[in-house]
Amino acid sequence: MTKPSKGYRRRTRKKLSKREALGGFIPLSRLLIDYKEGDKVVIDIMPNIHKGMPHYRYQGRIGIIVGRRGRAYLVKTTLGKEERTLIVLPEHLKPFKG
Repeated sequence: MTKPSKGYRRRTRKKLSKREALGGFIPLSRLLIDYKEGDKVVIDIMPNIHKGMPHYRYQGRIGIIVGRRGRAYLVKTTLGKEERTLIVLPEHLKPFKG
């Protein structure tokens, strides 16, 4: 019996797949948004961009922009009762409308 994979993208066939219509398309509007500190964002992983991608357990979570680190943003979010700070590129973020 072989040992199951513990890779970074395991069990993500459904979670990190895109609609066929989008293909490899990256909406330019996502890259052009300039977030300020305190803005609420949704972590929406673009599966075809591996750089700056958070772990799949954060997919769909809402976070708050805490700062910047180069081109990436520092996003504070919760996981259970713990607060986590993630370093995420803007391709994997959407503004929160709520």
